[in-house]
Amino acid sequence: MLSATIFDLDGVLADSEPWWNEIDAKLLAEHGVTYRGEYHQNVVGVSYRLAVEFYKKAFDLSVPTGEMMRRCGEIATEFFANRVALFPNVEEVLNELRQMKLHLAVATSSVSASARPFLDRHQLTGFFEVIVTGEQVEHGKPAPDIYLCAAKKLGIPADACLVVEDALPGVAAAKAANMRVAAIPDMRFVNPREYDNQADYVLGNLKELPQLIRKEL
Repeated sequence: MLSATIFDLDGVLADSEPWWNEIDAKLLAEHGVTYRGEYHQNVVGVSYRLAVEFYKKAFDLSVPTGEMMRRCGEIATEFFANRVALFPNVEEVLNELRQMKLHLAVATSSVSASARPFLDRHQLTGFFEVIVTGEQVEHGKPAPDIYLCAAKKLGIPADACLVVEDALPGVAAAKAANMRVAAIPDMRFVNPREYDNQADYVLGNLKELPQLIRKEL
């Protein structure tokens, strides 16, 4: 029986994916690289560490990974605090799920310094019993660590959790955690057909989630 819904933040609650190319471009510009988002598909939905390691290899950078991760977090924090918008219907959907007595959590690769101010700014923090951010787990998505951590903090078995994700690495992370996954592909950046054999459910937008839960789960 479903007891909890765990949300990714980027691309699910926060309309942040259009901004990540700018965040990454600003980070890479500090190391003399001109970046125009040509590798967006390679880094969407993965942890800061995997993204930084990809960019280091792609652009032959010798800067320490930890230093780049820290700076990426600083840049992302400014964007999330001031620029990143909320997707439509988020508060309405969260209210519906709370009325259904579901436990709600966020599990995001973003660091706490960017995720929590974003949730506070949009007055969403109170909806969630648990918020797990990228620096709290050893292995980021597509490893299952962050979703297992969220379930443990909720005190709910993994197989009683439904994850809501937008990116394939996040879908893989949830499946590796033995959780069901409802994917909401952002058609500006991905082909939704790629999700058909990966996620348990594929939705057009977040507003479809309560109906799915009532009907299927």
